[in-house]
Amino acid sequence: MEKGLSKSHRVICVCSEAYVYKANEGNGGVGYEKQIITAELLADLNSNWVIPLIKNNPSQRKTPTFLGGRLYISFEDTLLHESKYEELLRELLDEPVLPIPPLGKNPFKTIKDFSHQKFFPSNEKYVSPATKGKVAFDYSNNNGRYSIGQGELMFETYWSKCSDRNIYLLNDTPSIKTVAVVKDADDICSIVDARVYDGSSRIRTPKVNQIAILQNENGFYAALKILSIKDDTRGSENDELTFEYVIQTNGTPDFTTTNK
Repeated sequence: MEKGLSKSHRVICVCSEAYVYKANEGNGGVGYEKQIITAELLADLNSNWVIPLIKNNPSQRKTPTFLGGRLYISFEDTLLHESKYEELLRELLDEPVLPIPPLGKNPFKTIKDFSHQKFFPSNEKYVSPATKGKVAFDYSNNNGRYSIGQGELMFETYWSKCSDRNIYLLNDTPSIKTVAVVKDADDICSIVDARVYDGSSRIRTPKVNQIAILQNENGFYAALKILSIKDDTRGSENDELTFEYVIQTNGTPDFTTTNK
């Protein structure tokens, strides 16, 4: 056990409920294993040598104390097994989902480069480059499109009239991969995993105070909450959609930390 652990490049620690209990109690082989791993971790506090993997563990304590504070991969939800398996493989092979791109050229280096540089689309009235915010626009204009974010975090949303309570949201723009509607949460920051919402259809119909989930072609997720819908065929002067949004910038589908 000592040779196997000390000479391993990476260690997957399967944290079942029984394993966590034995490790915390220091019982048997698990207790000895804990001592070896703890010594190795103390030698390098920033090491990602051990990968805690959660399986068969319904308790609130997901990892033993000696692995507390380390990021783990949970295989508890069978619907997410394939995505979690890919996450584990990428961690083992050091192949992140979104690797850091190489540093681009300085657009101000020459007058020629600067003259061709465009920081915003020509219709900047329908663009919000920030990663979170609140916008209102006339969805009967600009072909119903409004872009949020920029670069790899850009989402060109596409809306179409339905009523003053609902609106059509489509995935017909090049930057959007899927659209889905959240039916079990009212706040964006309460969405734990955006992948569980069904994005298999081209059109979704979110209603006022409902949240829509979008994934762009680069794999990032955005959550949009519909705040109000105005319809000029139902008494309003203009067609206007107001929504607040958050783009998850770390590449994960977890929005619970977006307000921190």
